Formats: sequence, structure tokens, C-alpha cells
Amino acid sequence: MASSSSVVLEEMGTGSGSDSNSRSRTRGFILKAAFLLGGALLLKKLTKSTTRWDHARIVAEALSGEKFSREQAARDPDNYFNLRMLTCPATVMVDGSRVLYFEQAFWRTPQKPFRQRFYMVKPCPKEMKCVVEVSSFAIKDAEEYKNFCDRPKDQRPKDEEVLGDIADHLTTIHLSRCERGKRCLYEGSTPPGGYPNSWQNGATYCTSELTVLKNNEIHTWDRGHDEEGNQVWGAKEGPYEFKPAPTSRHDNMFSPLNALPLLLDKKKEESFVSQD
Repeated sequence: MASSSSVVLEEMGTGSGSDSNSRSRTRGFILKAAFLLGGALLLKKLTKSTTRWDHARIVAEALSGEKFSREQAARDPDNYFNLRMLTCPATVMVDGSRVLYFEQAFWRTPQKPFRQRFYMVKPCPKEMKCVVEVSSFAIKDAEEYKNFCDRPKDQRPKDEEVLGDIADHLTTIHLSRCERGKRCLYEGSTPPGGYPNSWQNGATYCTSELTVLKNNEIHTWDRGHDEEGNQVWGAKEGPYEFKPAPTSRHDNMFSPLNALPLLLDKKKEESFVSQD
């Protein structure tokens, strides 16, 4: 009798162990499947292709904000001014194109911009090799937009006013993604031959180059040329390098970097401004 009971207990124990192993294998399979599924979803998310509108958004955001050419002016004061570049969203077109307001001024007179523009940022047409196009437009009443980005939103022109104030088309730059190994994210220029321009010094057309780097650094190079292709205005040594403003916008005005423009000949500044 004891022998029979022992056999029964053994069989029960064996069955219990078998069930436990089966549950462990099932649980392991479920965990493995969940891990593989999660990995697949993560990989899909990481490798998801960036759309043309994503590229346009990235460029628009990189252009936005307050930036200065302070460091470049410190390195080469003979060829570059310490300029302030300020850009911010103005409105969005029906097709999704982003309209930005842009102005440039000397760092010490930000309230007196000498260049004002609307930028329209949108994807390049599908048939083109570029990914983003940045077009610049004149402003009908530029005086009304001075220091647009510095004002509270309720004191800025409304969306419908902005759309009505977009005037003549000036230039369009076609941007492509930078090759691997370069510091930049996007780079491009106006088409060969540029755009008509007669601002000064006998210029008949102008060309522009734009580079978007990491950390929202922007390089711009605008130049005017005469009929023979000779450069008659604009920086000659290379593009202006604009870096985002430091955390504090109210730097010590007597620092070596900020003091440089105070030493510049006033006529030189006036000559620079008259190019626009």
C-alpha cells in the first residue's frame, strides 16, 4: 500500500514539475516575442524617413531666433561687422509654407534694422533634387514691421495683414542635405545667374548662398555683380557666420567683442547699409 502511494506521489510530483517547465517556456516565449516586437517598432521609428515638410520645418526653426556675427567680427574686423540677425515666425500659408520675418541691424542699434525681408520656407518641388527652398520677399510697408520679433504678439501685424504685405519676390535659394562628414545640415544657393539687382555700384544681378549648421548656426553670403560678373558689393572673403545669441541678451557693451564696431569708420557702415 505504501508502495502504491509512493508511486502516485512520484507521478504527481513529476506532473507538477512538467507543468512548471511548460509555463516557464511559454513565459519565455512571450517575453522574447515582446522584445522582438518592441525592437522592430523602435527600429521602424528610428529609420522612419524624414519627409520634405520635416526638412522645411527644420530649416525654418534653424533660421529663427537672434544670432550675431560677433566672433567673426572679432577675428576679422577689416572684412566683417558685428551684425544682429533676428528672425521669427510671421504666419503660415494655406499650403503649409512657413513665412518668417527677418531683419538685420548693427549690434549696437538693433532698433534700426537696415535690411528687412519676409522668408518663405517650403519643400522643393518633387521634380527638383533639392529638399527645401527659401525665398525672400520685399515688405510693402517695412517701417510697420521694424522690431516685429521683439514685440508682444498682440502688437504685431495680424496673419491676414502679413499675407497682404508680402511684396516683390527677390531671391530663392535651393537647399540640399549636406554630405556625410560635413559640419553642415543643409546648404545651397540661388540658381546660376542669380536674380536681377541694381542696389548700387553698377550691380545688375545678385547671388546668395545659405548654409544651415548644427546648433542653429547660419552662414549667409549675399553678393552683387555687374554685367561682366565682377563682384561690386557684399563680403569678399566668405560668408557671414551668425551664431545664436548667448543666454543673456544684454552683454557687457564694453567687452572687446562688442567694442569692435565702435571703432569702425562711420562711412564704412553707411556704405554697407547702402548696398540694400
